[in-house]
Amino acid sequence: MRTLNPKSICGFIILFLLAPALYASPSTSHRKGAKKIKAARAHKISRSSITLSEAYKEEVSCLYQQANLDSLGLNKDAFEYAYRGYIYLASHHLVTKNNIISIVDFSQSSRNRRLYVIDIEQRKVLINTFVAHGRASGSEFAHYFSNNQRSHKSSLGFYVTEHTYYGDHGLALRIQGLEKGFNNRACKRNIVVHGSKYVGEDFIRYNRFNGRSFGCPAVPSDEAEDIIETIKDGTCLFVYFPAKKYLSKSKILNS
Repeated sequence: MRTLNPKSICGFIILFLLAPALYASPSTSHRKGAKKIKAARAHKISRSSITLSEAYKEEVSCLYQQANLDSLGLNKDAFEYAYRGYIYLASHHLVTKNNIISIVDFSQSSRNRRLYVIDIEQRKVLINTFVAHGRASGSEFAHYFSNNQRSHKSSLGFYVTEHTYYGDHGLALRIQGLEKGFNNRACKRNIVVHGSKYVGEDFIRYNRFNGRSFGCPAVPSDEAEDIIETIKDGTCLFVYFPAKKYLSKSKILNS
């Protein structure tokens, strides 16, 4: 009877133990490798996103500080949202004049100069003045907003400025609302930028707060032409208020 060599037995056992690894399917090995590569890429993208986010925040802070917006009373959140939307509009070619952002900060009293026209390239405020809200939006402060016709309320969100015309208030500027459900009926409601005598220093000298419109962002009549000429023909206009519904539902802010 032939006996087995111990070396042969050891070799057989080693071969038996290694068989699963030796005969593992190539597809299984490939899938494991692909998962590692995918995970590495995801980690790299995640780190890139964090870097981009940090760079964006730094850019916003620099702009805010260099334009002295804090000293002029502009809410920093309002500016951050405005700049975010401005980037979106510019990247989607919805504005044709890329250096101007106009912000109406309705979180402030109507006694304040709460309209800011900002030159992003020069990093400075070109115009800072008064602006009215709709008579049904509130008295000194605006609290209520609507997209409905005959609501006499202001509408929040992003607009792009269009062409000028002469109407009952003299030179006026049409604006197109870009956000469905919030301001896209602006044209039908005839919401425009125009001058009015119920807005400005002369008016609030004898009144507790500035007058109110039918929903238009009305400005002082003696400044209207300069404002309109500066922001007309394709610039970004943002009407801000910290309304939870708008901030959470705006497709421009949350894109």
